[in-house]
Amino acid sequence: MGGCRGPVTTFIVEPFIPHNEEFYLNIVSDRLGCSISFSECGGIEIEENWDKVKSISVPTGISFTSEVCAPLVATLPLEIKEEILEYIKVIFAVFQDLDFTFLEMNPFTLVNRKPYPLDMRGELDDTAAFKNFKKWGNIEFPIPFGRVMSATESFIHGLDEKTSASLKFTVLNPKGRIWTMVAGGGASVIYADTVGDLGYASELGNYAEYSGAPNEEEVLQYARVVIDCATADPDGRKRALVIGGGIANFTDVAATFNGIIRALKEKESKLKAARMNIYVRRGGPNYQRGLAKMRSLGDEIGIPIEVYGPEATMTGICKQAIECITAAA
Repeated sequence: MGGCRGPVTTFIVEPFIPHNEEFYLNIVSDRLGCSISFSECGGIEIEENWDKVKSISVPTGISFTSEVCAPLVATLPLEIKEEILEYIKVIFAVFQDLDFTFLEMNPFTLVNRKPYPLDMRGELDDTAAFKNFKKWGNIEFPIPFGRVMSATESFIHGLDEKTSASLKFTVLNPKGRIWTMVAGGGASVIYADTVGDLGYASELGNYAEYSGAPNEEEVLQYARVVIDCATADPDGRKRALVIGGGIANFTDVAATFNGIIRALKEKESKLKAARMNIYVRRGGPNYQRGLAKMRSLGDEIGIPIEVYGPEATMTGICKQAIECITAAA
């Protein structure tokens, strides 16, 4: 797969269904609604018969009636037209109800004159999990092919699934010397991109993001994992941990910092052994109180912590972290 390698862990074995007819059905969600395509020449030769595929657009808010669906099945024999028309309508209702973004049956056939999917692929909108978790059941969204979650990544993934907040953590380089614990999805991308733009992508240990106002206990558990990874296998060289973020709209900065501060206190010896330097930049509700706590923490545990509010730039903090690890010991 484009030079990417990884274990194949799931195989689907299905019984062979004798059949004479093969149909194609595809539903795709787009910006203005959905596109539905159907062909009575489905199967492995669908590409060669693409001129026979009929497509319609169903704008958001428009009822998918038999009249709307009719162009798709117009050329079907009368004895199967109504059955397939109703099938397409039912599949589209399921598509919308379960928040699919893509669904393809290639092919489906008729068994005892009833539609029967022989091969199907579907994609769900994972941002709709909050409203569909009961309908979806214990569904798991796979990570990209070629990647296997580490124990720490799996732990954070489990936390993320159990909270209404967002907790993301990916290890990029276990031996990296620049690590991040960033609030906000947009800010986390800025920090990671800036480190790369400044020529130190190879030293970036992780991608991390927390947002959506996680509570203190969730932040504590999250921070423990990040710090454990950032301080693993000390080699005598300086490291930097950037605890950053943009200017929060509703997240209580002081409250989330409480969890981070507790984790930093717990991991004091590890932080010292790894020669960790910490850079803090944050703004938002109660940020002055949160930053004050961070400043006093540096004196309390004897670890270099530089603290800035929104007057400092996010890109500037990344530059300072890089200068720290590249400076002479």
